[in-house]
Amino acid sequence: MTTAEERAAYRRNLLAMVERLRGDLTRLEADVRHGLGGEAGGGLSDVPTHMADLGSANSEEEISLTLMANEERDLRECADALARLDAGTYGLCEECGAELPRARLEVFPHARYCVSCAGRPPPHR
Repeated sequence: MTTAEERAAYRRNLLAMVERLRGDLTRLEADVRHGLGGEAGGGLSDVPTHMADLGSANSEEEISLTLMANEERDLRECADALARLDAGTYGLCEECGAELPRARLEVFPHARYCVSCAGRPPPHR
């Protein structure tokens, strides 16, 4: 079981991760809101004038939207991990109940499953 000091360190790590993710999400949202082309592209509108530019801009926007979805998922995972800390279940595999190794929690602080359970096909969840 984890000590109060270890739990406080995990909480600090999770909160730092939340702050980083929020900052990343804010930057990605700004990139998506900025639009395509714009004055920097030499035009008066935010729409690129060349089809290749439009395709590249659409691809970049799609990547940004995917990254935003990933960041939002990770924020939810961090919130869930903080709730597990408060409930006293943080660091226990949600599948088998085994204690997660400290090294796993240091690298992946919002881990829900031990390596063995995480490697199983999704129906176990």
